[in-house]
Amino acid sequence: MRLVIQGRAVTVAHLQHIHNLLGVNTQFNQIGEHAYYLPVQKQAVDSVKQFCAEQKIDCALVPDAQRLSHFGLCVMDMDSTLIAIECIDEIADMMNLKPQVAAITEAAMRGELDFPASLRKRVALLKGLPETALQKVIDERLKLNPGAVEWIAACKANNIKTMVVSGGFTMFVNHTKALLGLDYAVANTLEIVDGKLTGNVLGDIVDADRKALELTKLRDELGLKADQTIAIGDGANDLKMMAAAGVGIAYHAKPVVQQQAMYALNNTGLEGAIYLLTA
Repeated sequence: MRLVIQGRAVTVAHLQHIHNLLGVNTQFNQIGEHAYYLPVQKQAVDSVKQFCAEQKIDCALVPDAQRLSHFGLCVMDMDSTLIAIECIDEIADMMNLKPQVAAITEAAMRGELDFPASLRKRVALLKGLPETALQKVIDERLKLNPGAVEWIAACKANNIKTMVVSGGFTMFVNHTKALLGLDYAVANTLEIVDGKLTGNVLGDIVDADRKALELTKLRDELGLKADQTIAIGDGANDLKMMAAAGVGIAYHAKPVVQQQAMYALNNTGLEGAIYLLTA
């Protein structure tokens, strides 16, 4: 096992305190600018986890078998995971409806609302919006989350196929796919007639079940085992996908997701996933 400690707040004093809490003789190894690991046995690390949480440091106990070279597929959510916005909230802002739509989005991500129903409700509010507004969101507001480029580069270097599966929309997902050079993309399709949104979504909604299905389907097509897959997300609709993967990583996620994920990154960018699985 290895204890991985990371975050911009990490200092030598933090590492020494953790070392003392564990009472071990081995020393931390630095694996990134703000990332370190310590080879450990199966020690109780509850006191370390509590200390790290108080200090705003990410901490994870990772089995030695979980290294990047072992994996073959990483499936990721888009909004608030790969990118820094919730696209539907920013689209709604074009109609001065962001507070109303964002409140529904937040409740859905916390798992308090049925995702398909909440998505249809939000999209209905966008009826009549010009299609050009979607491109405006891409041009002016869509930004990658910190570490996204580095994480995808690490996946490519280790021959890990990458897929974005989003409850968002194809226009944004295809842009993100191209921006990062991802291998696969799945998302919802907004109905557009005469250059305007109708307020409808075409076909079945990409919900929690669909996300998990897309992961397992591609995993099987690639001839991989379950433990060779990684899933990263932030909302409740990512939980089934993360449970279907060998490793589920909660990225700056809602509390319900952090509680159920194998690992949580709260104080690093997506590059933190590299150091979780590198030693």
